[in-house]
Amino acid sequence: MRPGAAGRGVTRQPNILLIQVDQLAASFLPAYGNTIAKTPHLDVLSERSVVFDSAYTNFSLCAPSRFSMMSGRLASEIGAYDNGAEFPSSIPTFAHYLCAAGYHTSLVGKMHFVGADQLHGFDERLTTDIYPSSFAWTGDWTQVREEHSNDSRTFERSGPYLRTAQMDYDDEVVHRARRKLYDLARGDGIDADQPWLLTASFTHPHDPYQCRPEHWDLYAPDEIDLPVVARIPDAQADPHSLRLLFQYGLADIEPTEEQVRRVRHGYYGSISYVDDLVGELFSTLTETGLADHTVVVFTTDHGDMMGERGLWYKKSFFEGASRIPLMVSWPERFDAKRVGDNVSLVDLLPTFCDLAGRADLVGSVDPLDGRSLVTLMETGADNRLDDIIYAENLAEGATAPILMVKRGPLKMIVSGCDPEQLFDLDLDPNELNNVVKDAAYVDVAAELRALVHTRWNIEALNERVRESQARRHFLRAVAHRSGTPDWSHVPPDQPSSYVLRDDETYNDWAYGHNLESGAGS
Repeated sequence: MRPGAAGRGVTRQPNILLIQVDQLAASFLPAYGNTIAKTPHLDVLSERSVVFDSAYTNFSLCAPSRFSMMSGRLASEIGAYDNGAEFPSSIPTFAHYLCAAGYHTSLVGKMHFVGADQLHGFDERLTTDIYPSSFAWTGDWTQVREEHSNDSRTFERSGPYLRTAQMDYDDEVVHRARRKLYDLARGDGIDADQPWLLTASFTHPHDPYQCRPEHWDLYAPDEIDLPVVARIPDAQADPHSLRLLFQYGLADIEPTEEQVRRVRHGYYGSISYVDDLVGELFSTLTETGLADHTVVVFTTDHGDMMGERGLWYKKSFFEGASRIPLMVSWPERFDAKRVGDNVSLVDLLPTFCDLAGRADLVGSVDPLDGRSLVTLMETGADNRLDDIIYAENLAEGATAPILMVKRGPLKMIVSGCDPEQLFDLDLDPNELNNVVKDAAYVDVAAELRALVHTRWNIEALNERVRESQARRHFLRAVAHRSGTPDWSHVPPDQPSSYVLRDDETYNDWAYGHNLESGAGS
């Protein structure tokens, strides 16, 4: 058993447990004001966390968001244009940086890596991924209806189910993550006093919005709320929203109120299921004695529109799809508080380096788009940081780069194909009033527009995305003839590491791998 350290002056590197879920809108958690969701474990976490009220994804789509988060760089900087874009193995990730800081790093669950490298700096990966590792999901700006997009089955098949493929996957993730925590508490596979990072990544509450009956039954049908903003008439909707409706095959479909409630009911049930999984991890941390010196970070990759404005799923800069939960708990160092500054997922890499006592690593290899949030978490303010974040949409349905900058409450969306949008979220939280041409906002619109054009060369980015799509579509077509390369990760057979083999005596094996109650650090 390795002794823990006490007191705010502790200098020992903390362990880090990163819990990431999939497609969870911040507004659906009680920690962010929702009064319907039942998430007792996440409620407790929020009460002991630094809760970021204005956290955003840098790309409202699974793979690009995760690649950006792990690299601390915007997706356009690393070629992560869509769900079928390769994550180059030459790009350092927070796993690489923490390895340089002395950490043992493990990944359990989804990360949607595309390409031959399925580790990206992690010492080990204990499950396979849930989605293809090939170019199968390459975006195509020429398609009106994308091959792998969601469709109207959302409204027909949401509800309670005894079992789904996603439940099978997430149950395996929590099982292997808990087993890894027990191993870490025993000191198996790590050096004495070596800190660790464990990333546990679940696929829920991602659609299809199906959950176990016990989670469905937590909610009465009549308590399920409807979207705050009804579907925007086509004549008033922005062009990108209309393209998304066509892409999902929903342009001519108007779900009934009962269908909308049923979908949202399944989403709430899936969130409660995730909360139970998170609770299992917390229980294991506590019983092993690891909790006190472990930083717990809870977040997602992006949100879900959940019917707001008539939109569903992601790929949008509206709040439902782009605003995300981010909670960081380490009572040993940070008091519980709420932070209103704009932050985003690219900030995690430099934050992890700072927590590890190796802030010097940040920028030592590549310039990063993120910044450490440690001072912000300690004091609730950091005058060294501006209040600006950036996000991108380069995936199918965009047809040209769509880019976002947010400063304070002002969100500016600039596109290579659509009219500009500017929303003042303080005055217009539902984003119904585009003020980009209002006289009172002319100057600030010019300032935000300048930030966008300073950050991106839209024409050059447009060309790079189109070239990448064409190249990957060609390779995918060739692969269909020659055989698709199998880049999927095959995890180790964990049970085989726990059974007795020839090189140990029975008693050494039987008594040599025990973990006493309350052990850990």
